[in-house]
Amino acid sequence: VDPRAWLADVLARIADLPASRLHELLPWNWRKAREDAAAAEAA
Repeated sequence: VDPRAWLADVLARIADLPASRLHELLPWNWRKAREDAAAAEAA
């Protein structure tokens, strides 16, 4: 995970995310979501 990209995205999204979904912003979950989105976009 690129720390700069991860931190920028987390800071941009954290205010609008409910507390029950904060686990989505953890680096290992964040990377998986980005990879899935890129794969879906490429298809």
